[in-house]
Amino acid sequence: MSSTSSDLIARRAEIINKEPQLRARDLAARLNISEAELVALRKEDVETVRLKSDWPAIISAVGSLGRVMGLTRNESCVHERKGVYGKLGGGAHVGLIVGDDIDLRIFFTQWRSGFSVIEGDRRSLQFFDAQGMAIHKIYLTDQSDISAFNKLVAEFTSDDAAPLVIEEKAERRSPLADSDVDLSAFHAAWDAMADTHQFHGLLMKFKLERTQALRLAGERRATPIDATALRRTLSLAAERETPIMVFVGNPGMIQIHTGPVTNLKPMGPWFNVMDEKFNLHLREDRIASAWVVYKPTDDGTVTSLELFDDNGDTIATLFGKRKPGQQEDETWRAIVSDLFAKEAA
Repeated sequence: MSSTSSDLIARRAEIINKEPQLRARDLAARLNISEAELVALRKEDVETVRLKSDWPAIISAVGSLGRVMGLTRNESCVHERKGVYGKLGGGAHVGLIVGDDIDLRIFFTQWRSGFSVIEGDRRSLQFFDAQGMAIHKIYLTDQSDISAFNKLVAEFTSDDAAPLVIEEKAERRSPLADSDVDLSAFHAAWDAMADTHQFHGLLMKFKLERTQALRLAGERRATPIDATALRRTLSLAAERETPIMVFVGNPGMIQIHTGPVTNLKPMGPWFNVMDEKFNLHLREDRIASAWVVYKPTDDGTVTSLELFDDNGDTIATLFGKRKPGQQEDETWRAIVSDLFAKEAA
């Protein structure tokens, strides 16, 4: 073990002793290392095993664990959903799991390292990107199959003993200047969308960042709204028992909750949903902008509430519950309309 590792272990112990409830992400930041490096750092009471980089095969095997908790987060929001992982669809680069409880869009090209972690009676699988940022974590619950977990880890244990390689984050692509955007062509392409999934291609075609596109879209396509719209939206959905969809993601994963929200708890800067199957923890103070966005589809207009941080990165996106081939839920549209009525009042 190198002196650098020894120093990190000593500093980690000192920080944990003072702040035992500190989250792994925050602890790694205090140590000035990535979360992947923190997981790889030896700890006497934690069993950590590095996994092979056969990500689709690993995720395909997770269903054998039974009921687990999937966790996906970004800098400002944590999304936790309990359930059984269904069959993995898609391909080697982009996978998807579509189920009533576990609903994921997986971008495997962003995955670089993975570990199994056993800390006391807590078992998990944890996956990270090239910068060592957490992409996705899977925690066993009291209804999970521990023997299946042990079998999965044994099958996918890596013999790679080389240190983790942590890469610098690539510079952000510069968007096209507003003055260089062909607004009429952009608006026409927006209005011609037949599916919400075409929006990403629209951004790429016109070389726009997401918030830039919303700002240039015009108010009938995207309308700015106060950041408190998140709290009002969740409160109205709980009050009216309206099922919603909550998307939270990072470059390697998007995790989706579809269903009701009931138990809402503000705690300091965090606004939380604390339901049995679904937990959401979102830093309201990091919402730099919020937009109500209207996208045309073959099934009619689809309305979303989209939240962004001060870098223009997406924190979370909310929709009404809907499946392809169905029109948008009128109760969701009523909630969105009431957001503007409350803001005006």
